[in-house]
Amino acid sequence: MGGSTFGERFKITTFGESHGAAVGVIVEGVTPGVEIDEAYIQKQMDRRKPGQSSVTTPRKEYDIVQIQSGVFEGKTTGTPLMVILYNHDMKPEAYSDIQHAFRPGHADYTYLQKYGIRDHRGSGRASGRETAARVAGGAVARKLLERRGVQVLAYTREIGGIACSSFQEEVIEENAVRACDPEAAARMIERIEELARRGDSCGGIVECRIRGVQPGLGEPVFDKLDAELAKAMLSIGAVKGIEFGAGFAAASMLGSEHNDGMSADGFLSNHAGGILGGISTGEEIVFRISVKPTSSISVSQRTVNVRGEEQEIRTEGRHDPCICPRIVPVVEAMACLVVEDHYKRQAALLG
Repeated sequence: MGGSTFGERFKITTFGESHGAAVGVIVEGVTPGVEIDEAYIQKQMDRRKPGQSSVTTPRKEYDIVQIQSGVFEGKTTGTPLMVILYNHDMKPEAYSDIQHAFRPGHADYTYLQKYGIRDHRGSGRASGRETAARVAGGAVARKLLERRGVQVLAYTREIGGIACSSFQEEVIEENAVRACDPEAAARMIERIEELARRGDSCGGIVECRIRGVQPGLGEPVFDKLDAELAKAMLSIGAVKGIEFGAGFAAASMLGSEHNDGMSADGFLSNHAGGILGGISTGEEIVFRISVKPTSSISVSQRTVNVRGEEQEIRTEGRHDPCICPRIVPVVEAMACLVVEDHYKRQAALLG
């Protein structure tokens, strides 16, 4: 059965459940001889780990990186690189009351329909905990992309209807919501904390910019670069939509407005978001994703149990009232995986 492997020439396979012993990733297609260590991967894990602030889950998982294979004397060997992250702060008993009921917004019902069995302890593989493995694998891809001069940056643009009105890159890692506007960030935090006190949640918009990508990446017609990035983002559980460049605003633009003219110096605008015909143009790749409100809320909701009986449900436990702050490094990781994979695919095409 598929579903846990992503990529073609640079690929990851993730494993583990939310309240199991561990989560982890096997990375294949790693260029040999590249200097990397656990500290480099740990830096990215620390950005995603829970318990960072009042706007994230209080669950304490330190996600200490342990490289099990694929690195020797500080350099990649070219063989499968495995990273394991042991779980420590599990509380499966918090889910005993909802063991037989379907939580609205969660994958409880669909997992049971597909497999005939489900792990009710924090959703098992459907938990956001699974994304820790993606961030570890993405860190390896990021290291390879650094050698190519490629930078990947994601940040929060909107939370709970509060949007950033400026872009200040230097403040993104300085605030708890990873917003690009400090004034908007303060209001976002207030909004999240207010909803958390009420037992509710909110969603938002995360934007990603990929800089330094050479023109020519992408495999038309089915593996276009934007199609691959879209698949990567939509594979993240909380993501419900994606747009590139001008995105949905293009629907109300004229062709004369949307088309990116060119001069001898390059493109005059970037409404295409750095991708034309599914192939990178060399311009900055820009996309935005829609992140749904966290499904786990303590507000009473209607549902049914496994016997089809109606009941009220309240989801207790430790959950993020807004997923945006911690999804930012996940978005970056998935973008890194896609771009590095396509660099290797392009190299194979050209021989």
